[in-house]
Amino acid sequence: MSRPQHFGWFLARGFGPHGWGHPYLDWDWRWTSPDLYQQSARELEQAGFDFVLIEDAPSLGSPATLDTRVRHAFGGPKHDPLLLAPYLFQATRHLGVIPTVNPAAYLPYTAARQFASLQHLSGHRLGLNVVTDTGSARHFGDAPQLGHDAAYDRAEEWLAGIRSLWRSWGEGALVADPISGVYADGTRLDAVRHRGEYYAFDGPLNAVPFEHGEPVIASPGGSGRGLAFAGANSDVQLALAPLTETSIREYRARIHAAAVERGRRPEDITILFAIQPTLVASAEEADRLVAAAAHPDDAALKRIAQRQSSDLETDLTALDLDAPLDPAIFGDHVSQGSIRRLTGDRDVATTPLREHLTALARLGRISDRSGFVGTAEEFADLIEELGEWGNDGVLLWGDLHPVTVHRTLDELVPVLRRRGILRREQIDGGLHATLRAF
Repeated sequence: MSRPQHFGWFLARGFGPHGWGHPYLDWDWRWTSPDLYQQSARELEQAGFDFVLIEDAPSLGSPATLDTRVRHAFGGPKHDPLLLAPYLFQATRHLGVIPTVNPAAYLPYTAARQFASLQHLSGHRLGLNVVTDTGSARHFGDAPQLGHDAAYDRAEEWLAGIRSLWRSWGEGALVADPISGVYADGTRLDAVRHRGEYYAFDGPLNAVPFEHGEPVIASPGGSGRGLAFAGANSDVQLALAPLTETSIREYRARIHAAAVERGRRPEDITILFAIQPTLVASAEEADRLVAAAAHPDDAALKRIAQRQSSDLETDLTALDLDAPLDPAIFGDHVSQGSIRRLTGDRDVATTPLREHLTALARLGRISDRSGFVGTAEEFADLIEELGEWGNDGVLLWGDLHPVTVHRTLDELVPVLRRRGILRREQIDGGLHATLRAF
């Protein structure tokens, strides 16, 4: 029997118009109502998933790409995932919820107090996906936009400040003794006077300490600075890399080295590789889908370009399909991971845009490791193989719509459980306990 792995669900569209552009829109779920997300969260908990992580972008993007992002709802609108989290906690008992947060949007003291409140209300199931999206900076003040590395520097100071506030209640500060009538010992509180490059604030925090650990910290990012941030701070790392043994082992080694460099242990970070499988009933059906996607027409390429334009905040639909990309069109704030998803390992200077989009439009089979179309059994084979290479787990990527969740999990969950890859039992003690269960 295979060893168990961790499973999370990446709500890739964020708290946005779920079902839009799909036939299952006619199920009539309202995306602005919590019911849709609560139903899906209950299914994920029953399936044995550790958490759901909710993508977010506070901004609708630059004026040049705003219409591209909202016309087909690829990049907006998005409501605040932090405010969706309490509804998901209410609907579940063990599932972790990890909304995306941007340090630019929250002053450290406010953030520390709000996140502490949610951690207590949820039974210690809160996580925070810390992103450094600098394209949203203009919404939070008139300070100049930070560059890529400087945004990570600010995020590190922000998180260190929040943690100092969470820890401002020293050992023995919370007494809560009804016999003596003493609730807390103020002499054991740390005043926390922070004066940094980006933030200035004082403590102590007006919130009690945690019983089962601080909120879990998650982070994406494939740049050197992003991996360094994860090594220093993250409990969960969201990984995007080719699913080959060499790539996975090298990626994990880089994360682990970054953790050790900052005085942490490799096992302190759970690394989950993000995968968006297309699961079908038979190998014949998989072959049919792959064949149908082999030669995309211009209309299909335009749809791909629209989706990529949203992620890249760059209007690819206005570019010549038969000319190479100029890397200068991407702003400094654009994720290097997003650019690599478009360009792959192709030579950007000589490869026409058409070829990049065609590569994204084509599908491949799980069975020969050329893609992610296949049966539940074939996908389970892949996950077992990843486990043999030291993988911690998988982050499945898709809408948090009941139709999407059922299509992905109905046949997959029984297969994974029979093989011992997916846990059956629920784990008490909060999200940290779940991540450290095996």
